[in-house]
Amino acid sequence: MPEYRRILLDGAAVRVVREGDLLVSPDGRSVPADKAVHLPPVEPSKIIAVHLNHRSRVAEFQITLSATPTYFHKPTSALNAHNGAVVRPEGCRWLNYEGEVAIVIGRTCRNVSPEEAGEYIAGYTVANDFGLHDFRDTDAGSMLRVKGSDTLCPLGPGLVTDWDFRGKYLRTYVNGTVVQNGSTDEMTWDMNYLVADIARTITLLPGDVLLSGTPANSRPVGPGDVVEVEVEGLGRLTNHVVTGPVPVRADVGAQPTESEEVLSTALGGDWEFRGIRPPRRG
Repeated sequence: MPEYRRILLDGAAVRVVREGDLLVSPDGRSVPADKAVHLPPVEPSKIIAVHLNHRSRVAEFQITLSATPTYFHKPTSALNAHNGAVVRPEGCRWLNYEGEVAIVIGRTCRNVSPEEAGEYIAGYTVANDFGLHDFRDTDAGSMLRVKGSDTLCPLGPGLVTDWDFRGKYLRTYVNGTVVQNGSTDEMTWDMNYLVADIARTITLLPGDVLLSGTPANSRPVGPGDVVEVEVEGLGRLTNHVVTGPVPVRADVGAQPTESEEVLSTALGGDWEFRGIRPPRRG
């Protein structure tokens, strides 16, 4: 399965192909993969994410899944890359990881059937759909700041083509410990369905990204934590959490909160029974 990455090579953004432990540019230059400065593997015009898809996540919240998918939008300014820092703003506490598979569109796609949708997919990459739940009370409908704040959409390390999404494991690690362990087989709607659903009314362009949902056990992380998402056949996306250099401004807009809605979402819907609180790192 070919894997393509985007890296900074001698100061320029270059698309390279992975050959074993090396990343090789079109002109023949190479760099060890573990030494490269990675960029997001694609440059989307839009990033669309499904709210709930994995059955384990639905069961965790003890809710009934809607008959069809619902979605939210992450701005492209949220993009981040393999080995990039994820910023938790000063004054915020409820930053959650969500390991996912990202679908990457290969050619202009509009009004296609689920059976045709696979022909419009260029490949797949690993994603971490971080959520800043401190703003959930004010942005629960749009998820704009919750999911769209800067650095909250790491993708990578590469774009893998000719990958069969069926029966693949998905695992998230925090500081080396497995915290999510799911499978693409527990998705209610598969990759082709999601593409066809969105493309009914929204034209998908080459490079556009669809995030396909996360398994159970999304939980808060804090500064100093290393979060890795591994998907069978796609590789492992690594990021670390840091504290933002300045607090969220207090002279404008809604402020971070710790309501029942915030805590219930951040801690998996059963926080009041377990009394779990994340450490106040940073």
